[in-house]
Amino acid sequence: MTSQTLFGTDGIRATAGTPPLDVQTVRRVGAALVNALPGPGAKLLIGRDTRESGVWIERELAYGAQTAGGTVQSIGVAPTPAVAYLTGSLDFDAGIVISASHNPYQDNGIKVFSGAGVKYGGQFETRIEELVADQSWNVPPGEAIAVPHAEHLRKYLDHARAVLSKPEALGPVRMGVDCANGAMTAVAPTLFRELGFELAMLGTEPDGRNINKGVGSTHPEKLAELVRQNGCRLGVAFDGDGDRAILIDAGGRIVDGDHVMLMCAKQMKAEGRLRGDAVVATVMSNIGLEIALRKLDIELIRTKVGDKYVMEEMQKRGLSLGGEQSGHLIFSEHLFTGDGLITALSVLRTMAASGRELADLAGDLTTYPQVLLNVRVREKAELEKIPEVASAMRSVEARLGANGRLLVRYSGTEPLLRVMLEGQDSREIDLWAHEIADAVSKAIGQRQ
Repeated sequence: MTSQTLFGTDGIRATAGTPPLDVQTVRRVGAALVNALPGPGAKLLIGRDTRESGVWIERELAYGAQTAGGTVQSIGVAPTPAVAYLTGSLDFDAGIVISASHNPYQDNGIKVFSGAGVKYGGQFETRIEELVADQSWNVPPGEAIAVPHAEHLRKYLDHARAVLSKPEALGPVRMGVDCANGAMTAVAPTLFRELGFELAMLGTEPDGRNINKGVGSTHPEKLAELVRQNGCRLGVAFDGDGDRAILIDAGGRIVDGDHVMLMCAKQMKAEGRLRGDAVVATVMSNIGLEIALRKLDIELIRTKVGDKYVMEEMQKRGLSLGGEQSGHLIFSEHLFTGDGLITALSVLRTMAASGRELADLAGDLTTYPQVLLNVRVREKAELEKIPEVASAMRSVEARLGANGRLLVRYSGTEPLLRVMLEGQDSREIDLWAHEIADAVSKAIGQRQ
């Protein structure tokens, strides 16, 4: 039997109870994971978010791992970055997170971290897929029981707390916190209270089915209202598994990952902590970030969309900071994966060091207008080989100069070409985007 694709861009993800998140496949994944790791008797650490399916998935995964000779400990409900950090800092061969991040509660997923606390990918995932598909072996039948619990979260809290070593420098802090009814409920309120902050809370009563439901980083409008009503200095909204954060300023305005990368890069450079004087972001980050960083003599390096591409580029170049507009930021001096708690603490550290409020810091970024057009195509031809399209693109790029950006790419899942333009004048870039879209339609557009 040939191997089947289990892993997407962020681990295995599906509706809980359906393949590949059915009991038998989950057991096989647990056993395959142990067999794919070097040496006998692998030690695994598991953490999960608050979805009701997380408990049985954890048990079945651990059962499979134990039949293959592995030992398993669970830290229960815990954010993804906590599992990554604890796997890397304690004596574990791999860490497993059971979560579907910002998806609705019916979905779940399995993410795997190496003993160094870095997301596995590529060849390791392929090896697990091959083993799961290999019909020459089976997981012995038996009952999956509760996984032994380990109290390791305190070590993660102490690690995160070190980011803001002098909270008193901020003065009194009233803060809005939205835990998305997810994994951050286990750590964020505790840590912020230990730092002496007064909290207005949202999304801190998980019931197994309300994770991300109208709350969290994908629905920051409720937190914005809470911040305004309670006179908070700022707010932070996490996603379901806690690897990203969206900030809210005192006026209730959203502060996204681009704003945070700029303010933190500036502060880190001033402190001599910005290795390589460069920041990694994806093609979706606004041209305004690139221009603002350029003025600070900081290079912006772009990757494809996806935190794993950001992480790989940061590792390759030995850089300190990278992330996505969505609030998925990586501060590599602390951890090589996104961490919403460390993102929030890094912003607070920047506020303390600069003596500026969040709205003021966010105001350093001028977000340029953006236009996005989708063009239906009958084929995904190489655009440079279509003279009319290539000419239109070159003409627009020349007019944009250094103060704008053109991104043209095919959809990976639909017969669409996406034309994205950023520039200083919204009417101008709208006209230019349509120039390219019209040229594409005439050359390879879908015939009616």
